[in-house]
Amino acid sequence: MSRAIIFGINGQDGYYLEKLLSAKQISVTGVSRSPGPWQQGSITDQSLVTALVRELQPDYIFHLAARSKTGHELLYEHQDTIVNGSLHVLEAVFNHSPASRVFITGSGLQFVNNGDPIHENAPFEARDAYSLARIQSVYAARYYRTKGVKAYTGYLFHHDSPLRSSGHLNRKIADAAVAAADGDPVHLTVGDITVEKEFGFAGDIAAGIFQLLNQDRFFEACIGTGKAYSVEQWLEICFGMMDKNWKDFVQLNNQYTADFRRMLSDSSLLQSTGWQPSTDIRELAAMMLKPAPAR
Repeated sequence: MSRAIIFGINGQDGYYLEKLLSAKQISVTGVSRSPGPWQQGSITDQSLVTALVRELQPDYIFHLAARSKTGHELLYEHQDTIVNGSLHVLEAVFNHSPASRVFITGSGLQFVNNGDPIHENAPFEARDAYSLARIQSVYAARYYRTKGVKAYTGYLFHHDSPLRSSGHLNRKIADAAVAAADGDPVHLTVGDITVEKEFGFAGDIAAGIFQLLNQDRFFEACIGTGKAYSVEQWLEICFGMMDKNWKDFVQLNNQYTADFRRMLSDSSLLQSTGWQPSTDIRELAAMMLKPAPAR
């Protein structure tokens, strides 16, 4: 039986990736800092990472561990989790499990963004602590590829699921729509609703990650829907599905300045292998307006 290690299994991507791998009869060892039905530990612990890789000799290793926040106050946390975590995995594979295929998470946020579709060969731009760490981890993967490690980087764009945590805007909007339909008080303030981004489904993105690792033609690819929608459209869809008008419940913060105007992927390289996202924005909204699945 094939084996996989997922670092950061507690997040939405880890959940859908585990479901996908289990359906393919791949044995999964999950690791998270949070307590749960997995091994509690951190990718920042080099001895733990090395011991797991040496013992399990996994076919696949996925580094999904990180908080998707960009604030400077997280500079050292991102360096520990994203950068050092990548080095711990790559060095353990180099020394103890050279046949393993390694996935290092990248982000659309680490590229120069002029509003056009972003592809994997676009130039990098370290605009914040998060993108800085992501860029460093890509170069770590490239270095270890020169040493024979099969290190892949998938650049992920905005995607959600019913498991998206409460601090994210798309989750807040979906929860507010449900509360409005239930007659509960809604206190939601939203910034620039003209910002456009992707509304992908985490299950589709997990399938794209696995597709990337199971080919040898290229080692870096953007994984996204290639379709951008405004925050206002998300508001209209979520509240509309609850037969409510979002304007009756949501206040706008006109002082808010967005990090970008439009963020969109060009995932044609990965799609050339046969992968396609299959969930549209309305289907995603319908999922997120229902209770999240049990972990």
